[in-house]
Amino acid sequence: MNPANDPNAALQALLGGAGLASTLFPPTSRYAGLAVATLQQPDGTTLVYVRRRFISSPERFALLQEHVVVEGERLDNLAAAYIGDPEQFWRLCDANAVLAPEELETPGRVMRITLSDGMPGAAGS
Repeated sequence: MNPANDPNAALQALLGGAGLASTLFPPTSRYAGLAVATLQQPDGTTLVYVRRRFISSPERFALLQEHVVVEGERLDNLAAAYIGDPEQFWRLCDANAVLAPEELETPGRVMRITLSDGMPGAAGS
């Protein structure tokens, strides 16, 4: 592949020159603050990847309320209603220990609405 058309090479050049490893993603991204790493393949190509993101157990999230999902509700709309940003749907997934977002759209599902991990809530809230 032509290096000028190689997205891994382009990203590597961007990271190497600007020291952006921990600031590649906006602060609202689930990947904010994660380091970017590289892996040299045996054939000489370099893979650029984001280091693994660990999610806390749901008990660490301060519960604000619960929401029972009804037919037709979408996770992005619920995130907009409860968090104020539809792109923050991943926070609902984290708080409910769900990897596949569509799991939270099942009618009858009780969804935990919480503060972000690490934000203390009032006792019993």
